[in-house]
Amino acid sequence: MALSGPGFDLASFLGAISATVRPGAARPVVVHAAELETLPAGQVHNPTTLAIAGRLPTVTFELFRQTIPPGESSDMQRHYHETVHFVISGHGHSEIEDVAVAWAAGDFIYTPPWTWHRHYNDSAGEPVEFLTIENSRLLQVLGITRRQSAGLCTVAEARARFPQDQSDTGDHS
Repeated sequence: MALSGPGFDLASFLGAISATVRPGAARPVVVHAAELETLPAGQVHNPTTLAIAGRLPTVTFELFRQTIPPGESSDMQRHYHETVHFVISGHGHSEIEDVAVAWAAGDFIYTPPWTWHRHYNDSAGEPVEFLTIENSRLLQVLGITRRQSAGLCTVAEARARFPQDQSDTGDHS
């Protein structure tokens, strides 16, 4: 059974779930919106607002509420971890390597590991709100985290800025 992707089968997935599940003891189980901590944009090299649910006792993944102001974007970046953005509100598009794709509220955006990507708010008047989920904590525990930011630039400009790392992303000719 495939755990995800084209070979995913819901019946097999549900059949593999054990009937015995012990409750976890980690706490707190709720972090209220007012308890989210905003990361300093200058330290994370991302001009969007990232508010982390850092008090949640997650071990393998990180949760953020991300806001992109009207007409703006995130930085062009790549990282070893996988990321999923759930679009809470707004609409825009993402550049993920050489593909641009539009999205709107209710959609999910998947960013594969070590791919150049940037998310844009296409509205002139409304912010975009994401719930951002990434497996960065798992990779941190394993000692294999890496992140690069190329700033507010195109994919081509990011590749030119980090030419020594192009073998990591495949052939871009």
